[in-house]
Amino acid sequence: MKQRVALLGSTGSIGEQTLDVVRRRSDMFEVAVLTAGRNWRRLAEQAVEFGPDAVVIADEGRYGELRDALAGYPVKVYAGAAAIEQVARGGSSDVVVNALVGYAGMMPSLAAVGSGKKLALANKESLVIAGRQIIESATRNGASILPIDSEHSAVFQSMVGEPSPVRRLILTASGGPFLRTSAEELEHVTVEQALRHPNWSMGAKITVDSSTLVNKGFEVIEAHWLFGIPADRIDVLVHPQSVVHSMVEFEDGAIKAQLGTPDMRLPIQYALTFPVRMELGGERFDFGKVPTFTFEEVDGDRFPALGIAYECLRRGGTAPCVMNAANEAAVAAFLGGRIGYKDIVRMIERALERAPFVSDPSVEDYARLDGEVRRMVEAWI
Repeated sequence: MKQRVALLGSTGSIGEQTLDVVRRRSDMFEVAVLTAGRNWRRLAEQAVEFGPDAVVIADEGRYGELRDALAGYPVKVYAGAAAIEQVARGGSSDVVVNALVGYAGMMPSLAAVGSGKKLALANKESLVIAGRQIIESATRNGASILPIDSEHSAVFQSMVGEPSPVRRLILTASGGPFLRTSAEELEHVTVEQALRHPNWSMGAKITVDSSTLVNKGFEVIEAHWLFGIPADRIDVLVHPQSVVHSMVEFEDGAIKAQLGTPDMRLPIQYALTFPVRMELGGERFDFGKVPTFTFEEVDGDRFPALGIAYECLRRGGTAPCVMNAANEAAVAAFLGGRIGYKDIVRMIERALERAPFVSDPSVEDYARLDGEVRRMVEAWI
């Protein structure tokens, strides 16, 4: 019996690589649902190739073009965020791959686990914002959450089969394009420079987040919820070679790591086929070509976003939600040429100082604060 996959965010980098895995493993998977933000042309092409039951375009203004493009095919066409949430909850799929970017992925994640489905999660913001609600719902409804982020997949792979308690998680970071850039030079970083990640090919928003280390901070919060490890037992080390994807230290001092080339298809396929490993084409790691691995501490003065994320995790409540909303608004403004590079973190700090704080928030509180913080950042800009 094939697994039926609902792929949310099918036209992005993770979405395209997920479809490559499905294409190679057509004996194991079939596509039930595809969704995209606004790229209706690519979504239509994917629908023609994979023949899903339904497609959803988040941008309701593109509905007519998508509907017309698929008029001759037996595919149902929907539009809007509510429709994405509905297909994540719906019964036509066995597994939901959430490759959406940002806050938009939270409600679909809640919908998927609320229906007891397997959630293959690449949308880290889901757990950053609503980790408690998602984990509690997954436990209550018997849903499994398998990480797609390379770091969390590495931790997960290192923990499989280990009944012993974990002492520490060590997440690795490449350091991005500005590892050796001075604080003064960071004031003048351009969009083009920020988008030149040395090792990974990703979308624009996550590439900028990786350069500021906001992304790594969010991964610390995500790791807390996925593995139940407190903030003071989650470390981050800069590892420029991006070969050791993350590590787990056990109580006896043993450290296990997952290594490999920077290819997201591996964690994607592992999440879909777990607990079985399947053949995966592509480049294999050659130790002879990378004979030296280096590790170093993060420079908190030049990259303060990591420390801010730790503080948000310790504070809890709506603090991570505020950080995420401010970051999304600020990164969009930076990519649009409206603010400078270091203004991204400044906007986050200002939002955390001024936004209301709710210690025990509801999903409605998240929605309200997300909109409020975005409006605050826009006003400051």
